[in-house]
Amino acid sequence: MTPAGVTPVTPCLALDIGGTKAEAALVTPQGVVLRRDRVDVKAAGVDLFERVVELLATVCGRDEVSSLGVACAGPMVNAGQSVSPLNIPVWRDFPLRARLEEATGLTVRVDGDVRALALAEGRFGAGRGIDNYASLVVSTGIGGALVMDGRLLDGESGNAGHIGHLNVVPDGRPCSCGARGCLEAEASGWAIQELSGSSPQFADEELRRRTATLVGRAIGTLASVLDFSHCYVAGSVALGYGEDFFTTAQTNARTMATMHFSRSLEIRPSGLGSDGPILGAACLAVRGAS
Repeated sequence: MTPAGVTPVTPCLALDIGGTKAEAALVTPQGVVLRRDRVDVKAAGVDLFERVVELLATVCGRDEVSSLGVACAGPMVNAGQSVSPLNIPVWRDFPLRARLEEATGLTVRVDGDVRALALAEGRFGAGRGIDNYASLVVSTGIGGALVMDGRLLDGESGNAGHIGHLNVVPDGRPCSCGARGCLEAEASGWAIQELSGSSPQFADEELRRRTATLVGRAIGTLASVLDFSHCYVAGSVALGYGEDFFTTAQTNARTMATMHFSRSLEIRPSGLGSDGPILGAACLAVRGAS
């Protein structure tokens, strides 16, 4: 029973789909995770969609929910009209949004995983109260998103924010996008592994410093172009390298962010912790229901 004078709130369903696992959660508007469960993506194989629908039903139970938000690895077209996650080969041009709407009867909002993370950073994380910021994930790959004037920047096709494809080394290493010298090709986990011959966690000090330097220069350059004040960084590489990574990135960002409006740029760790992906999906649900 709802106490007198208290307005009841309806939780949403949140779904985070990556190459390793698909996790679903029941989340309140305040960002409290009430229930959660997951399935192994590789083990599900060609039955992945059916396992995801079962997962959502299990997590939802008998609760009434407002909507479903889905943070999914990309690439994708038109906000999930079709998705082709690189690490989920059984989904190529898969009509995820329509299939989920049909299966659940809910309003469904689908977006890229890092773009969802950016929304959560502003609502629940370190970006609260900040209207202009970038979100960056430095992990196996490098993904990004931009919030400008308090709104997630979508772009022409809904793919704005691919910071990992800023050029940082002219005619540098080949990138998976087809260009050369992109930040992802030079500073991502897979790039570090190719450069060092071992896992990024075992990279020597020189390679760690190079990684942070390139990330900082990219962020600093972009801050002078787009006029944002903060960049929040997540991902196993950045967070795993710790305080030295952020100090080096900040120092090098300042060498590029020399315009009077960009000199105060701050690069900080994400404030979301391990719940970032699922809270991002929850923010998409709220965005879709509004």
